[in-house]
Amino acid sequence: MEIFEVGPCESSYKMGYEIGQKFSSVIKSRLATDLILQDQLRPFAESELGKPLIIALCDNNQSKFSRYWDELVGTAEGSGVPVLDIILINFRKEILPFIPKTEASKVPDDTPDDCSDVLVVADDMAIAAHNEDANVALVGHTYLIQANLGDGQSFTAYTYAGELPSCAFGFNSHGLAFTLNSVPPCEDEIAAGGIGRNFVSRDLLEATSIDDALTRIRSSEVSVGHSYNLIDVPQRNILNAETASRNRISVCRINSEPFFHANMYLHLQIPQVQDENSRSRKETAASLPKQSKDDFLFVLGNTDDKKYPIYMTDARSLSVIEGNPKEGKTAHVFRL
Repeated sequence: MEIFEVGPCESSYKMGYEIGQKFSSVIKSRLATDLILQDQLRPFAESELGKPLIIALCDNNQSKFSRYWDELVGTAEGSGVPVLDIILINFRKEILPFIPKTEASKVPDDTPDDCSDVLVVADDMAIAAHNEDANVALVGHTYLIQANLGDGQSFTAYTYAGELPSCAFGFNSHGLAFTLNSVPPCEDEIAAGGIGRNFVSRDLLEATSIDDALTRIRSSEVSVGHSYNLIDVPQRNILNAETASRNRISVCRINSEPFFHANMYLHLQIPQVQDENSRSRKETAASLPKQSKDDFLFVLGNTDDKKYPIYMTDARSLSVIEGNPKEGKTAHVFRL
């Protein structure tokens, strides 16, 4: 997995342009193989039903996060791909619920993001372990961005090709880190044209503390819900925040009882799509020992359930592990 150091840049557009230029071939490859983009998002964006939604998403997110919007446009133009394609993949989760479903449709449905996290803050260890299992179109289409924002501020983020950093995990020079889990609110719970989750997570990369991160999440007015695992390294504090549209949020403080989160709401009371995959992973995790760092990695690497397999530390580090976590193939270790 390639790491790209970028910045300080004269503008957000310039930073996005340099990222797009560096990873142009990876971004183009992702767009060329992304069936959801080709068969669902593009046709919907050109339809009379889709155009108003795309316009609303663009207007609202550009208004609230103008710097990140410039970064997105820079990424598109630097990589030499249509800006609309970059817009569509960044708003994938905010668009797909509004695409009409028909019995005759043979277009593949959106593949769920099957990420899993195990969190704990005990006297002898504080761990946030994250398993990144996203859409198959992203295989080979990710990279790490190390961005210097100037004035001593920087962040490192695992990034899906063409998308804003990061809808997966990242950390910054303030000692604030996060991992993310997709959650599935029922369609009636999704607000059309709201703030995109990619913009919220990009904003978290500039949070100065865990309280600042919560403030940014609370004020986001999201379209679709999300689960945020917030890690304050200096304060040795981890919170799980589940969100939904209309400014709904529930925050759970992590303690010595290991906390497993898959892709379903656990404590925010909201109607959600029933997910057998997440329920199965949660049940498997509950049955496994979680007393050490190795135990946590084995939980994330567990493949006992063949249908729904589940398939980082107090030392203040973040490890990026390629492949199955239990095989221990650490690609990069960052000191936080």
